Amino acid sequence: MWHDSKPKKAFFQRWWFRTLLVLFVIGAVAAGAGFIWIQGEFGAKADELDLNKLSDMESASIVYDRQGRILGKIYIQNRDTITLGEMPGALVPALLAAEDNRFFEHNGVDIVGIARAGLMGAMQGRFRQGASTITQQLARNTYPEALPPSDRTWRRKVLEMFVARRIERHFSKSQILEFYLNRVYFGAGFYGIEAAAHGYFGKSARELTLSECATLTGMLRSPNNRSPWSNRQASIAIRNVVLERMEDNGSITKEQYEAAINENLAVKNRKPIYAESHAVEFVRQQVSELVGSNESIYGDGYRVYTTIDLDLQRTAERSLESRLEEVEQRPEFGKERETYASYNRLFRNRQSRADGEPLPGPRYLQGALVAMENRTGGILALVGGRNFRHNQFNRAMRAHRPAGTAFLPLVYAAAYESGIFPGTVYQDAVIDNRQVMIGGTTGVLGEWGVEKADNRYEGPIPAHDALVKSKNAASVRLGMSVGVDEFLKFAKNAGIDSELRPYPATFLGSSETTLEDLTLSYTQFPNGGTRPARAFIITKVTEKDGKVIYEHPNYKPIRVTSEATAYQVHTALADALEWGSADKAYPRYHLKKVPAGGKTGTAYNFTDVWFVGYSSEITCGVWAGFDSPQSIYRGGFSSDIALPIWVDFMNASFKPFPSKPLPQPSTLQKIEVCRSSGLLATPDCVEKVKLENGEELERSTTTTYFATEAQRPQQVCDVHGEIGGHGIRVQRGDRKKSNSGPRAVLAVDLDRFLPVAMKAPNILGQDPFGSIRTASVRRAVPADPNAAVDLNLPPAPDATAESESDAIPAPAIEDGSGSTPQIRRAIPVRALDGPEDPSMLKLEAPPAIQF
Repeated sequence: MWHDSKPKKAFFQRWWFRTLLVLFVIGAVAAGAGFIWIQGEFGAKADELDLNKLSDMESASIVYDRQGRILGKIYIQNRDTITLGEMPGALVPALLAAEDNRFFEHNGVDIVGIARAGLMGAMQGRFRQGASTITQQLARNTYPEALPPSDRTWRRKVLEMFVARRIERHFSKSQILEFYLNRVYFGAGFYGIEAAAHGYFGKSARELTLSECATLTGMLRSPNNRSPWSNRQASIAIRNVVLERMEDNGSITKEQYEAAINENLAVKNRKPIYAESHAVEFVRQQVSELVGSNESIYGDGYRVYTTIDLDLQRTAERSLESRLEEVEQRPEFGKERETYASYNRLFRNRQSRADGEPLPGPRYLQGALVAMENRTGGILALVGGRNFRHNQFNRAMRAHRPAGTAFLPLVYAAAYESGIFPGTVYQDAVIDNRQVMIGGTTGVLGEWGVEKADNRYEGPIPAHDALVKSKNAASVRLGMSVGVDEFLKFAKNAGIDSELRPYPATFLGSSETTLEDLTLSYTQFPNGGTRPARAFIITKVTEKDGKVIYEHPNYKPIRVTSEATAYQVHTALADALEWGSADKAYPRYHLKKVPAGGKTGTAYNFTDVWFVGYSSEITCGVWAGFDSPQSIYRGGFSSDIALPIWVDFMNASFKPFPSKPLPQPSTLQKIEVCRSSGLLATPDCVEKVKLENGEELERSTTTTYFATEAQRPQQVCDVHGEIGGHGIRVQRGDRKKSNSGPRAVLAVDLDRFLPVAMKAPNILGQDPFGSIRTASVRRAVPADPNAAVDLNLPPAPDATAESESDAIPAPAIEDGSGSTPQIRRAIPVRALDGPEDPSMLKLEAPPAIQF
């Protein structure tokens, strides 16, 4: 029996197949339409991007020291590009093992990688494994505006793929690898493999080992977390993973793997190579002026060659910091003051916070140092402050501060150049402060710039010794013999560009100048009277390809003094280190026994301390003080604060720049003179010295000084022994015959100064210096040379005024008589003919300042 049944339909005739077919067609149409839409929108956006930007990378300008070592970089992004051929052979295999093992198999988008990442994400429940190729990463790094890393939407991912495909169509794989390795970020501010190699390992990328290549490429996915500085163990772990992958894919042998995995990961000091400093900032400013563009410095990759010596630069920075830290720890400094350490803690805390008010500028003790070659003026070291990040002001080149008695060598150079003999005697005794115009508040002179706590007036003193001991009063008298106007011209020619005030106080460094100018001016002494035309720091600037765009010209040196004058000042500055104001240099701070000279400088009230000194090859200046002038501490002399920094630096300089003895000019000869008179010595030039036990000894008063034939004294000593027919000389004030001491004379012509009347009684009590009698002098009139003058009594009425109308009313002073005295015209002190009373000529020295 058979059944009449319908034959089975073919599968393509069944309903389910037709349904699937319809859905497939609809899906295909939709996909096609979607592809066309995506291609139209995202392809167009990708085509808008400028592919030239791939190779147009900002490249840091590199600053080199005099030996070709990297001193620093000038950049917005710290990058230095190199070609793929210059990179080590292990670098690309390490990169592919770490980031994109199928790089040479895909066209910018790794479909297999995307599928693998999707499968792994589905199995784990979340998508953790990325699928970005090296080309896609390059696209993100090159076009951060179009492909912002913070945008994690599908639209950004799709656009990234289109950009990667476009890059692959226009560039070879080798070009893409070169772009990537020069652009990618390696953490700690390093962009590109060359900057990272220098930053982490202190070498060029060309010199990287297999282990170092694996370390750097392993860091790329998380540079900060895998940095060998911040997480050494994580860095070593990822290095080992990269090395294992390289062995697995055959890039390296098992032996190479074993050697690399056992290699010690030696990274350089944590301080990055591009650390900011006043020296590099000063170079940046100079380059900007030379090339005429500030923008090109940051991105055009200039090579800047400087005169800086990196070793000496580091010595200067370390010494300045450690020595000033010692000052801050002294009890005299005061515990309530801000110190570098206290401010730095605040600075670091503020830097770690994203909000909050900006930290005020530092108020701690600052310092600066500049050192230059004597012959050329090339700057060997430059420190403009204790921390560039705290404050960018360059105190070595820009700060104008009073130099104190560090200014005196220029005064003595001007004097010797004018013909004054170094043995000429000057009075180290009281000077009317109105004439000097110092403006101090203590002591007769205001005690501007005393260099020792036991400072005292020494009476007659040779000019050479006055410079060695930094004697203020004698130096002012010597300066006045040159003249203020003449000295200002001399200082300008010596290299002091600052405007100096036309007052005698300028002799003692009361006018402000810069450390750069004063240091440059000192080069005349080791240079035989010449100085470089200017200090400079850049020798050459080239473009990245080596094309020279600037080269420092050879300036002709400027003649300041004769060789003889320079040598005469040098002998005094050398003696200052031995037995003068800087006599701590050798015994306490251990300055090496080499030819050198220098001078201390302490401004009034210990606000600024200086030391400027030199060897035959280099001159170094040091300054310390507060940005807002205030006393460092009472008794804070230059020899305690600035001198030790100078000694540290100079000791480090003697190896690379050996110091040689300065040659004595043939125009100089040694002259034996008497210290008491400054004239040619005789056998009678001796003085009696009383010992503590009451015994008296005779001591010679003779010494030798260098003099030219024109400076050579023509008379024999008129203080000791017989005159011998030469007569009484008149040189620095008249003298009596044998056994008479030099007389004090006025330092200036009183006619040149406007009289100032006292408005109240002198607060010192009994007017020990006669200020009431001389405060209102209008005009000095010649005295009768035959009349004796009693310095302790008021002048007689008939000797001081032409008429009663010339008398000047004085403030009422109760002297017990009930009358008000009149102040009459002053009479300059002249020679006495009769027997002189020593008490009439000498004032007691004020007591030593107590600190």
